[in-house]
Amino acid sequence: MSVRSATEADCDGILACLHSAFEPYKTNYTPAAYNDTVLTRESLLARMKDMSIFVAVTEAGEIIGTIACQVRGEGEGHLRGMAVDPRLQGCGISQQLLERAESELHARHCQRITLDTTQYLQRAIHFYERNGYRASGKVTDFFGMPLYEYIK
Repeated sequence: MSVRSATEADCDGILACLHSAFEPYKTNYTPAAYNDTVLTRESLLARMKDMSIFVAVTEAGEIIGTIACQVRGEGEGHLRGMAVDPRLQGCGISQQLLERAESELHARHCQRITLDTTQYLQRAIHFYERNGYRASGKVTDFFGMPLYEYIK
């Protein structure tokens, strides 16, 4: 497995990965929040213009994970859209994706990194906490559901 920058040719694989990773949580999301999380081809292409997107790829070329990041302002980076194929969760793929995105943001002079998550993604929250992220106390509205900010 390797982690590399995503291209437009990766869209179908990224969308499949997002859908498979978030499908178990679909009933916890509002329809608009779920659609914004799993994306469409059009919204993914728009995200590719604004964010750096990375994919974890098997030797056979199958996309098994993804993460996006962007610089949001002076010294601040933001993570979004982390997903790993459910069949391979717990195999270290998320760690490699996170490290690649954090490296990108540090190279772009970000001293702090934020991410947002829902209360339903407890496994992800524990993963982020193990990697130094802490709840900031900031809660925003995400299409009718609370979105909790974490910061490192």
